[in-house]
Amino acid sequence: MRGFVASRVSGGAAAATAVIRVLFGLFFVFFGLLKFIAHELELAEFVRYGFPDSGLVVYLVGLLEMGAGLMLVLGLGTRLAAAGLAVVMAGAILTAGVRVGGWFHLGVAPTALAAMLYLLWAGAGSRALDGRLAGRAHPVSG
Repeated sequence: MRGFVASRVSGGAAAATAVIRVLFGLFFVFFGLLKFIAHELELAEFVRYGFPDSGLVVYLVGLLEMGAGLMLVLGLGTRLAAAGLAVVMAGAILTAGVRVGGWFHLGVAPTALAAMLYLLWAGAGSRALDGRLAGRAHPVSG
């Protein structure tokens, strides 16, 4: 488990990684929350993207975005959260990106996907609960 939670970056790269982790975590919490606050609007969009007319799908994606986003903010289970969110972003690109296009679906979503793939590789960076789980207060290089 220690290898799974340990960060691969140190120093300035660990600090930059932490900033990426927290900013994208907040991004996902916000967009996950929208799926509950503006559920009918989000449902209409999901139908437009080719998903079945099921509010359950919107709620599940919202729950995943909020939960995994919060995990990123805390730096807890960073790689697991990043993996789940990478799948969500790949799905967004393959559905909304292909059907609707636009700067958000073909610009922001691929950027978020790239960030999640980076976090999946790098780990949490500095100031994360993952570092404490690995038995270290600071990330290690390697």
